[in-house]
Amino acid sequence: MSLRSADGGAASGQTAGETAGRAPDRRTEARKRKNFLGRQPLGLLFSAPYVVYVLAVLAFPLGYAVYISFHDYFFAAPRVKVDRPFVGLENYITVLSDPAVQRSFANIGVFLVINVPLTVGLSLVLANALNRVTKLRTFFRVSYYVPYVTASVAVVGVWLFLFQQNGLVNELLGPLAPNPSWLVNSWLAMPTVALYVTWKQLGFFILLYLAALQNIPDELYESASVDGGSKWVQFWNITVPGVRSASVLVTLLATITGANLFTEPYLLTGGGGPDGASTSPVFLMYQKGILQGNPDLAAALGVVLVIGVLLITLIQKRLVGGKED
Repeated sequence: MSLRSADGGAASGQTAGETAGRAPDRRTEARKRKNFLGRQPLGLLFSAPYVVYVLAVLAFPLGYAVYISFHDYFFAAPRVKVDRPFVGLENYITVLSDPAVQRSFANIGVFLVINVPLTVGLSLVLANALNRVTKLRTFFRVSYYVPYVTASVAVVGVWLFLFQQNGLVNELLGPLAPNPSWLVNSWLAMPTVALYVTWKQLGFFILLYLAALQNIPDELYESASVDGGSKWVQFWNITVPGVRSASVLVTLLATITGANLFTEPYLLTGGGGPDGASTSPVFLMYQKGILQGNPDLAAALGVVLVIGVLLITLIQKRLVGGKED
């Protein structure tokens, strides 16, 4: 009897142990499944349309561009089978050895050096000033945002009037005016385009900083004021660290937007003039892929541009974002 009881106890203990062992396994599997789907699985349903959009409009074209860049690709009539042989890195070698491509990357480097610091600095200073305005606050905010939503074709006409040879800017400068004028000067064409883009897009980045400034508690400024901190001390020690994440975002967006520069030099300088001084890589992609019928070279140039922008943004994130980001 005792033997049977012992055996039964052992069996029941083994069964309880197995049951206890299986229960955590099921909970672990359920937890893994929950972690895979996220805390709110319903969010996947709401984000699905945008995911489809990204895959169809961004991911697939980028992947197809990579495929084109490794082949001797050319346009053909629909449903016509043509041979497009694999050429390896030949398109990349051709593109990177092209002096026009090299100059376009130098031009975009000049543009980013001027545009990005101006965009970050001016938008932060103006957003901080607008955040303190009590009268006509909506009017000033809308005034800064209007150029961003205005069509480039309409605004470009004003800048052409201002910066042409006999424009208002040269009339004000008098003997100090450059000759040749701004947009037809090989040294000043790209800096002028950078100033235009900075002015036009400033309103968008001001709104980003205004949103970030709302998260800084007013008590910090009151404490600093009681301790005798000046406006500059408050700005440098409270505002700048408080909008650090927004600064990272503004820097990355300004860099990505600037690297994809096309409309502004196309309209302001007549297509990258003078003599390619304001040509951008995206404009060269348009020339090579559409006008000259070399989509393989255009795709290779686009892939190089994407890699370059990714490297620059990673470096910027390390420098501006710091360890916390």
